[in-house]
Amino acid sequence: MPYRYLEDVAMADAAFVVSGNTLKEVFTDSAKALSNTMVEDLASVSRITEREVKIRSDNLEYLLFDFLQTLVYYKDAEKLLFSAFEINISHQRDDYVLEAKIFGEEIDSQKHRLSADVKAVTMHKFKLEKKRGVWNGMVVLDT
Repeated sequence: MPYRYLEDVAMADAAFVVSGNTLKEVFTDSAKALSNTMVEDLASVSRITEREVKIRSDNLEYLLFDFLQTLVYYKDAEKLLFSAFEINISHQRDDYVLEAKIFGEEIDSQKHRLSADVKAVTMHKFKLEKKRGVWNGMVVLDT
């Protein structure tokens, strides 16, 4: 598993760290970790529904933050969980641009064993940095 949960960071929240050789890996694994916080078995979320996401930011940390917050928005607004992510990140002029296709389905209490209701991604200890050629991130979720 390319991410692991941190139990000693925040008492009422969920936290995870993620690492990867590319930004795409870190963004994809962060999205999976977020989704896996909400549903026990990520494989139970089928690729029935597709959404396209485009986010622009002058900062990579905010790009990741906004992307994860978008997944929380879809959970709240459309009752959707996502399990698969096709992500492209480019640098255009002074901004970073994330373009993604995200795949999942509507929450079904008969099919999905829900674990936590993520309310928001927080800025508390939020981090995305590259050290020695590896991208590392830390995310705390308000549950």
